Amino acid sequence: MRDTDVIMCGGGPTGTMLAAELRLHGVGVLVLEKDPKRDRHSGSLGLHVRSIEIMDQRGLLGRFLAEGKQYPLGGFAGIVKPLTGPIDTAHPYLLGIPQETTERLLGEHAESLGVKVRYESELTGLAQDDEGVTAELADGTRLRASYLIGCDGGRSTVRKLLGVGFPGEPARHEWLLGEARITASAEDVTAVVTEVRKTQRGFGVVPAADGYHRFVVPAAGVADTPAPPTVAEVARQLRAHAGTDFGVHDPRWTSRFGDATRLADSYRTGRVFLAGDAAHVHPPTGGQGLNLGLQDAFNLGWKLAAAVAGHIDLLDTYEIERRPVAENVLSLSRAQAELLSTEPGPSAVRRLLTELMDIEAVNRFLIERTAAIDIHYDFGAEDPLVGRRMPDIPLEDGRLYDRMHAGRGLLLGRLSASAWADRVDVMTGDGRTLLLRPDGHVAWAGDDQRELDAALTRWFGDPAPSADK
Repeated sequence: MRDTDVIMCGGGPTGTMLAAELRLHGVGVLVLEKDPKRDRHSGSLGLHVRSIEIMDQRGLLGRFLAEGKQYPLGGFAGIVKPLTGPIDTAHPYLLGIPQETTERLLGEHAESLGVKVRYESELTGLAQDDEGVTAELADGTRLRASYLIGCDGGRSTVRKLLGVGFPGEPARHEWLLGEARITASAEDVTAVVTEVRKTQRGFGVVPAADGYHRFVVPAAGVADTPAPPTVAEVARQLRAHAGTDFGVHDPRWTSRFGDATRLADSYRTGRVFLAGDAAHVHPPTGGQGLNLGLQDAFNLGWKLAAAVAGHIDLLDTYEIERRPVAENVLSLSRAQAELLSTEPGPSAVRRLLTELMDIEAVNRFLIERTAAIDIHYDFGAEDPLVGRRMPDIPLEDGRLYDRMHAGRGLLLGRLSASAWADRVDVMTGDGRTLLLRPDGHVAWAGDDQRELDAALTRWFGDPAPSADK
């Protein structure tokens, strides 16, 4: 007997987004969170273009815009080069918003859909068979579900219990991050930080909310444990790198992060999946970690829901599509981390790249890769549009993304999808017909009804038995 359809291990942004995507389709979800509550802070400070589009596709963007700040696109490894021409999105900006705010807004969205979170629930064991997965908790409780997802971070218990390899490079450097009060004046902070950043790029002290300042400073070395640094350690490192500790005191939160780069050998083991940091970790340079996890969730959610409903099994396509994306992100973050070095070699490459970015095609490539709007899944089609995400476009009575809030497939054009009406919405129009997956990627384009029916079957399962085609 099942307790729920899907058990989600980890209640961070990836797990919460994925749980909400499943609930859109009526899938039962139980989120296990080992902490008493989600009250975490981290270095993630923004959403890139594709993540902004995802929020828009689910009707959430207004909430995020109200609490974030928009910044112009254009920059790589701290080299600021605004794009001079248009970019293929309705959202050509970076949205500055703290991770804790993102978590809160996603949590409110998930709660409104009926997602249940069980706090202080630590996974200690799991077993699976042909019918489902059994999760064992630290208190001895056993829970049964059809599937289990590990969204439990870079030190993922789920990944370790599965025995999935996590090859890559360990952290070579570490930074201290947090928010605290300071006694130094704003003028002194600006003067010191400006001088330090002439020779050190991994350093900063900037105003935060409620009279606090956010700091980032290199650590003395890589710690043996992930325990948050003390205010004494923070002060010591500030003095070592800036000659002053700015009178730091009363920390609101502190954390440490490193530049480890690892990618899971597999995203799926039977009925158990990995997503977000459980599947990949990389240097934070470029701010893509949280965004990559959200996009993992957006890819997997509708596929898992289809499998639970018995429509079709697309679950192997999750790793096929998302793992190469993670490989690219790891390479990009590695490159940016190297470019931040003040050593002569990386500095020479940085100067060269700064000149190359004056070429619009180079700058556009770097922006689109970082923004994750250049992704092209290989669906075996010659049409260059198929496999790419569809940007928001105006319709006769609104916008495309307004029609995607329910997480269903969408057909645009003159052909019919009536036999899949329980899974695919239709917007009639002139011109070539486009079939969009629930994640907004173009699944098919053309004018032939039989080809469309084949594509509908491939992505949405067999037609409804009682449908009149």
